[in-house]
Amino acid sequence: MSIFSSCKFVPHAILLQPKASLKTPNQSLATVHCTKVVRNVNLEKLRHNYLFPEIEARALEHMKKYPDANIIRLGIGDTTEPIPDIITSNMAEYAKALSTRKGYKGYGAEQGHKALRKAIAESFYKDLGVKDAEVFVSDGSQCDISRLQLLLGSSVSVAVQDPNFPAYMDSSVIIGQAGDFLDETLKYKNIEYMTCGPHNNFFPDLSTTSRTDIIFFCSPNNPTGHAASHEQLTQLVEFARKNGSIIVYDSAYSVYITDGSPKSIYEIPGSRECAIEISSFSKIAGFTGVRLGWTVVPDELYYANKVPVIHDFDRIVCTCFNGASSIAQAGGLACLSPEGFKAVMSVVDYYKENAKILVETFTSLGLVVYGGVNAPYVWVHFPGSRSWDMFSHILNKTHIITVPGSGFGPGGEGYIRVTAFGQRENILEASVRLKNVYL
Repeated sequence: MSIFSSCKFVPHAILLQPKASLKTPNQSLATVHCTKVVRNVNLEKLRHNYLFPEIEARALEHMKKYPDANIIRLGIGDTTEPIPDIITSNMAEYAKALSTRKGYKGYGAEQGHKALRKAIAESFYKDLGVKDAEVFVSDGSQCDISRLQLLLGSSVSVAVQDPNFPAYMDSSVIIGQAGDFLDETLKYKNIEYMTCGPHNNFFPDLSTTSRTDIIFFCSPNNPTGHAASHEQLTQLVEFARKNGSIIVYDSAYSVYITDGSPKSIYEIPGSRECAIEISSFSKIAGFTGVRLGWTVVPDELYYANKVPVIHDFDRIVCTCFNGASSIAQAGGLACLSPEGFKAVMSVVDYYKENAKILVETFTSLGLVVYGGVNAPYVWVHFPGSRSWDMFSHILNKTHIITVPGSGFGPGGEGYIRVTAFGQRENILEASVRLKNVYL
């Protein structure tokens, strides 16, 4: 049976709409009391709910409709495997010590504990010239995206990959960089969309890309799973240096790289003069709930007026952040010990095997599949179909939650993203369900 034969596709707007009014129950808009404070006009420009809460809302609706169904969640990229004991034991010991006078500690440095900053520099940037003082420990890379937007301000111009992780786009809209939304193109007026698809090996054509102040770039990419090659990143760095741009480089999935592609932008000559790198322990060590990440701001990166960017970012961090949890930082330090890193990488390998199973499953269905090799995401193409239609179809027929590609931007239309973060038995069951429905 054809994968499309049992699915009726009804064209609809790919943008999400709010599902409920903001008024409280039994309260009409005519009787609501309003302040005289005007709503942030930039928030009014957001065209949809944030992608992942919207998916969760639709999943809850499905569960109400099918209360006995065994839902398999392969949508939101949340880790599922337990954090290795060597990591949690270190956090537990640190937490226990807080109940003693000798072990109690209050505020730490906003930039992070010195030992952890040093361990990050040595573990992920060995021989790349990154100094301990250039590493800023945080409560996660998504939080750092917003802090960087605050650093950069509303007047900079921005380019993003298309498709891209929604936080880059939504934070650009909120800070005031994006301009008006254009219904005819489904894009924001002031954002440069760098199309990244199979036709260009998931790397933008820089010869036709307009100059912007800031370039958001994620590798391995979320959602496509593509890891940029050394040659591609060299082109990107040269493009940024030529145009006087700053690259905000997201390397959150770098430990999943298996083919020798660069794991850091700082492997590329000249990048310290044009790039900031953000990363996270979330997908490395299962810290999605623990919350720990970092940002590297090289001391060689300068504004047009010759002020070092690192000085301003330090001020942003000290003003807006009291530092990552000391308990989480103790866990991060344990992750980067020889034994700890070996333990967390064994979990990474587990997810890689999940990805391999998913790739083989969708390929066996006659679909073209990308990703799943250097990243925990599988990017599946459904030509001629709308992403939200396929999301609904798969959910209704198999009780499997995925992510519609259009939620990552116009370039994601016709795709779904499937995560390899899941328990093996669920991955295998998902494979069986998909094959039973589509073969």
